[in-house]
Amino acid sequence: MIWRSLSALLSLIILSGCVGSIVRTVVTAPIKATGAIIDATTTSQAEADRNRGREIRKQEEREAKDRRKREKEAPSTTGREGD
Repeated sequence: MIWRSLSALLSLIILSGCVGSIVRTVVTAPIKATGAIIDATTTSQAEADRNRGREIRKQEEREAKDRRKREKEAPSTTGREGD
C-alpha cells in the first residue's frame, strides 16, 4: 500500500514537470510569434539610418550623372568665337 502511494506520488511529481513544461510552451508560443511579427514589420534605427544613407548616395550618383550629361551636351566654348 505504501509502495503504491509512493509510486503514485512520484508519478504525479514527474508528470507535473512535463505538464508544466508543455503549458509554458503553449503559453509563450503566441508571445514569441507576436514578437517575430513585430520584428519583421518594424525598422530599427540602425536599419533606417542605413537605408537613408543608401538613398542619399543613390541621389548623389543620379545628380552627378545628370551633371556629366549636361556638361557633355553643352556647347563647348573655347574662347574662339567667330573663327
